[in-house]
Amino acid sequence: MSFRKVFVMVAAVAALGVAAGAAFAQTAQQKALIDAAKAEGVVGEQSDGYVGFRVPSSDAALTAAVRATNAGRRTLYAQSAAEAGGGATEADAGVRMFETQLLPRVSSGQWYRNAQGQWVRR
Repeated sequence: MSFRKVFVMVAAVAALGVAAGAAFAQTAQQKALIDAAKAEGVVGEQSDGYVGFRVPSSDAALTAAVRATNAGRRTLYAQSAAEAGGGATEADAGVRMFETQLLPRVSSGQWYRNAQGQWVRR
């Protein structure tokens, strides 16, 4: 992928990151559930740009919140890839979002899954 295409994709993902809070199909209650689960180490950000379960959970509301968040992100990533053009994919956009917007926001003590699939505590 050319430098220009990568630059356009990163810029598009960054712009989406600014509006992401309002764009996700996630309620305030669902966001609060995910934030609490991140603090507890149950879920974390993943290098593919999605929220994932670090440990199994039987909490149906949390599972629904993670699904809603990931569905919203999937839509945003697809839009970003379409705008970037030139062979950019939804997966590319998700990775860029993780690298540029999500990973820097992972707080101390929270967990994230790196590109090698390992959960790491910040």
